[in-house]
Amino acid sequence: MGWPLRMLVPNEIQFVTARCFQGRLFMRPSPRTNAVIGGTLARAARLHNVEVFGFVFASNHFHLLVRAADGTLPQFMKHLRTNISKKVGWLIGWRGSFWEHRYSAEPVLDDAALEGRIRYILAHGVKEGLVRRCQDWPGLSSLRLMLGGGPSEFIWFDWSERWRNRTTTQARDRMNQRWSVRESLVLAPLPRWSDASPEFRRHRTLAWISAINREGISTFRRVLGVAAVLAQNPLKKVDRPTPRPRPSCHTTVRELKTLFGEQIRSFVASFRAAFRALATGRPRGGVPALGVPAIPKTARAATTESHRRARSCPARLTCTSRARPPGECSADQSPAVDERRALADRDGQLRSTASAGAARQ
Repeated sequence: MGWPLRMLVPNEIQFVTARCFQGRLFMRPSPRTNAVIGGTLARAARLHNVEVFGFVFASNHFHLLVRAADGTLPQFMKHLRTNISKKVGWLIGWRGSFWEHRYSAEPVLDDAALEGRIRYILAHGVKEGLVRRCQDWPGLSSLRLMLGGGPSEFIWFDWSERWRNRTTTQARDRMNQRWSVRESLVLAPLPRWSDASPEFRRHRTLAWISAINREGISTFRRVLGVAAVLAQNPLKKVDRPTPRPRPSCHTTVRELKTLFGEQIRSFVASFRAAFRALATGRPRGGVPALGVPAIPKTARAATTESHRRARSCPARLTCTSRARPPGECSADQSPAVDERRALADRDGQLRSTASAGAARQ
């Protein structure tokens, strides 16, 4: 079964989720793991011009609230997930698949839903009964940035530079300070709060934290605790509940959800029509602006055959019908083409006879 299509609108805020392979605790919090993930997130956001509104990295998954105004969310996620899998995988001694499947990205369509996603991010650790307070979660999250308001400094380890200097003694240490580059991550304010003062944002965040902590106390009499979270085996495969299907979008307004459903259905219909036209080798109109289909093998084979015929056609400089199927082009019946095909067949027979003689010897 194929993956569902994504309709990525550049100006929309996306709630992104990615999970580790088999639910293993690959990203279990530790000082080095947090530093590597923070540096990777900061660098990816800077390189691909992505606004980060909130984030939390659990032991076996992460959530991001981001906006890629330039439509660079796929490139941003590729950079982020690739570098986390390589560097955190090296830290914990894991060399297999790191991520369970591709990430999910759902648009957040209104301000109330956006604040709900922020509260969901802040509640991690408390709502699962892992820690007593939001502030106690030892993993990387945007809580400190939301309370402080300023940028956060991280270290990015440039392994490409290390490889260029692999003959040196320092190259043995992949986390040597020689390969470190400082990266700064600035948390973007929610659009609704863009004109509000930092003090107002801080008080609003503290109010959310207090409500989350009270709910956690009323739900869990005992929690796992910070020490137990840090002591977990990162390679351990944990039992997980049955996964639920991801929502198509996040909104508190019924009309917005209906409108988004109509837009995604229209996008999927246009995408499939363009894909079918591309598969037959005769695309018309083009691909929808928000998606690019992968070229199937049948289309690639048809395109290769069309190019081969075009190169061998004696009328290739003047013919305007190269994309026609075999037999429809008038040049296919020309004496020059018949002679070329006869020579190719004879050459193939001679090669086959020579190969058989060599085998008998």
